[in-house]
Formats: sequence, C-alpha cells, structure tokens
Amino acid sequence: MSITLPQIIFIIVAIGTLFTGTMVVVARNLVHAALWLILSFFGVAVIFAMLEAGFIAVVQVTLYIGAIAILIIFAMMLTRKVMNDTEPQTNSQWILSFLVAAAAFIGLAGLLNATAWPVLQTVSLEGSVAQLGRALVEPNQYVLPFEVASVLLIIALIGAVAIASEKT
Repeated sequence: MSITLPQIIFIIVAIGTLFTGTMVVVARNLVHAALWLILSFFGVAVIFAMLEAGFIAVVQVTLYIGAIAILIIFAMMLTRKVMNDTEPQTNSQWILSFLVAAAAFIGLAGLLNATAWPVLQTVSLEGSVAQLGRALVEPNQYVLPFEVASVLLIIALIGAVAIASEKT
C-alpha cells in the first residue's frame, strides 16, 4: 500500500498542528502562546479544507483566528502585568496532572478503538450551507446554543475589559 501526496500533506499538517498545540501549553510568554494558538487554529482549518469541508475551514479562519485569537491577544495587551510575569509556569502537581491526562487519553483511545462505528455510504452536500443557516436560526433547532455561545463571548469580552481596567 503506497502513501499518496494528500496523505503526506495531512500527516505533515497534523504533526504541525500537534506541535503548535503543544507549544501553546508550554510557552512561557502568554503572547507567544497566543501566537502559537493562531498557528494551531490555522492547522485545524487546513485539515478541514483537506476533508473538503470548505465552509467549516473558512469559519475556523474567520471566527477563531480572526476573532477569538485576536481578542485574546488584545486582552493580554491591555493587561500590563502579563508582559512582566515572572511567576513559574508549572506547579508541584504537574506529574500527577500528566498521569491523569495520559490515563484519560489511553482510556478514550481504547474506547474509540473498541467501538464498532457505522460507515456512511453516501453523504449529500447539496444545500448544506443553506440548511446550516436555517438550522442556526430556527427556534426548534440550534438557535438556543447559538445565542448561548454569543452571550458567552460577550461575557468573556466584558471579563477581559474588567481584568484589564485599572483598580482604583
């Protein structure tokens, strides 16, 4: 069985996305962590594009890279203490946390491997963007989760401004 060019590109992008995701966690500077987060989001968007989910890839770029990551960087720039933070980035329980996370990963991987997943025979993508748009605004479908997500984003923005404002 030979490996095709799309598979090679997928493997490279997946490894790059995993690397940038790891760098988000281990970066000492929060601004650098946010920049690594942007690269990680971009890698996820490339994977979506390779899976022929163009709409989701565009949403990933515009919503997560264009809005969320920039909002995070903006909030960090508003806080003056972030740039001069000299506190250690780890605590004494990092080994226990790593072991619990590794055990959870192994358990979930075993569960996913043991499950017999149904195989979809055909998928129709005609009108999928229009159907998604209608599903997001119809009262009996996804309007409530859509509105809850928007309220959570507004609360995050208010929290960022509150943290960034000077205390008097």
